Amino acid sequence: MIYDFDEIIPRQNTASVKYDLLQKYFGKDNLLPMWVADMDFRTPDFIVNAVKERASHEIYGYSFRTEKYNEALIGWFARRHGWKIDKEWVSFSPGVVPALNLIVMEFTEPGDEIIVQPPVYFPFFSAVKNHNRKLVLNQLAYEKGRYSIDFKDLESKINSNTRMLILCNPHNPVGRAWKVEELEQLANICVKNNILLLSDEIHCDLVFPPTKHIITASLSEEIANNTITAVAPSKTFNLAGLSTSAIICPNPELKRRYDKILDNVHVGSGNIFGSVAAQTAYTHGDEWLDQLLDYVRENYRYAYDFLESFLPEIKPAPLEATYLLWLDFSKAGFGSNEELKDFIIEKAGLALNEGVSFGAGGEGFMRMNLACPRKVLIRALNQLRKAFEERKNTDK
Repeated sequence: MIYDFDEIIPRQNTASVKYDLLQKYFGKDNLLPMWVADMDFRTPDFIVNAVKERASHEIYGYSFRTEKYNEALIGWFARRHGWKIDKEWVSFSPGVVPALNLIVMEFTEPGDEIIVQPPVYFPFFSAVKNHNRKLVLNQLAYEKGRYSIDFKDLESKINSNTRMLILCNPHNPVGRAWKVEELEQLANICVKNNILLLSDEIHCDLVFPPTKHIITASLSEEIANNTITAVAPSKTFNLAGLSTSAIICPNPELKRRYDKILDNVHVGSGNIFGSVAAQTAYTHGDEWLDQLLDYVRENYRYAYDFLESFLPEIKPAPLEATYLLWLDFSKAGFGSNEELKDFIIEKAGLALNEGVSFGAGGEGFMRMNLACPRKVLIRALNQLRKAFEERKNTDK
């Protein structure tokens, strides 16, 4: 079956954060939204139909996830990533971000140090600071437009109070799919220093061939026993509103403790439609995902070529994974982050994520969502080009 990713589906007035909260977050409601990390593509019919079928029963009482749900998740990760998951490793979360917070609460104490690697997904910061843990920054190295882990800095930041490292794999927003050697070095540092490794792998399915996603916990038994992995179908299949994620703990003691706090806060039952959607996606979603990856990769190539031709002062990071393009405006002549933000909103008419919201190293950057019909992307890039042309004419 050929899926249509060119269809433009109006999302205004659907309680969409991306579309209906522009006024709240940007001060204007007539911007082209390219910010929140969900997709403007229709959820595939096989998922929609499965949810409709369950909804037609017309009783939505308390429910649980069946063996078929576990089998679908396990089958997906075996097929797509070569990772053999035991069903005893699988736990639930209503989302990856709630899980990050629960794990920080359960496995660390106030005052403990937790390492994150900025520029990185901003809820990592709040998951640490909101629970009175100490945030330690191991900023990614940025050289010749490419990011890498600064291992020398990482080891210098570790001390007897370091309890956890939160890894973003693949990395949002810089678009890296970490290599085996990088992950092994990072994970072994954590093992050696008795630092729990929390690996957010929500973007694991969105890696562009021939690059492959490497599951951190798949590297060795020793690493698996020191790693908690967070995954979800939400980014892959545009299901964020159904609040269904999975936490994978090969270490039975880590799983026992995670399940305990999940039970303590009474969020373990989940969303009945989310379970149906996840099970269906993981069972039937391969062909759809392959076509999605091809489409988003072509969006990236279009954006890269456009910027190189018309806006060479804006440098896009190489995109190995995610549908999020990390744009470097540092050579574009803006005096401050505030000036860049105002230009993008007021002159280009775009809603993008500010780089500074991703922490250290995000200064002078913006994040653009490429998971949209190509016509929308072309419109966004043309608005950006026009704004730059007018700016140059004004400066003359």
